[in-house]
Amino acid sequence: MYKKLEKQIGLKFKDWHLLRMAFIHRSYLNEHKDSKFESNERLEFLGDAVLELVVTEHLYSNYPNPEGELTNWRSALVKGEMLAKIARELNLGDYLYLSHGEENSGGREKDYLLANTFEALIGMIYLELGYEKAKGFIQKFLLIHLEGILKKGAHIDSKSKFQEIAQDKLGITPVYQLLHDEGPDHDKIFTMGAYIEDRIVGKGNGSSKQTAEQKAAEDALKRLKW
Repeated sequence: MYKKLEKQIGLKFKDWHLLRMAFIHRSYLNEHKDSKFESNERLEFLGDAVLELVVTEHLYSNYPNPEGELTNWRSALVKGEMLAKIARELNLGDYLYLSHGEENSGGREKDYLLANTFEALIGMIYLELGYEKAKGFIQKFLLIHLEGILKKGAHIDSKSKFQEIAQDKLGITPVYQLLHDEGPDHDKIFTMGAYIEDRIVGKGNGSSKQTAEQKAAEDALKRLKW
């Protein structure tokens, strides 16, 4: 089942149990309570730490820029949208174990779920093959996007940029309000609105309010005619 994935990422695995666990979403276990597996959440937790270390080490070693700039670059690299994009390129959604409900709601295409799976796979690679292999995987599939991010200006924080323009042009500081949220507590999707005074000028959603606010700011920047 995983031969195609091995070929695609250039790695060989022996611990099929651990590899499968990287793709088990919590919802699947709710319908398979007798499963011998656990969800991929602990692997995701580990993979997130490995990912941040590898990216931080790469930026520190290769760029003499100040800490603030490197922090913005790192944020652009490890944000959920970018990780989900890579997960799609690797077809990680095809390997997911989901509940029927999550499957029917389009779980295999949800950004946050794919991003979490990508991090879980990194955690799995680290546990079985070690830090250097995990580092090589991240370099091969994630760090190659850095130059494109810088060229497009995608590392610029949307909320900061929106606030700067709004204050400069209008003398007003934007505010954000929760429009609605949906899903269980462990898997919520938030929709936030970006406002200038009482006028909503952008909307965005994400797995956290902070992510949703960034998306709302991005939307406002696209919509407004300054």
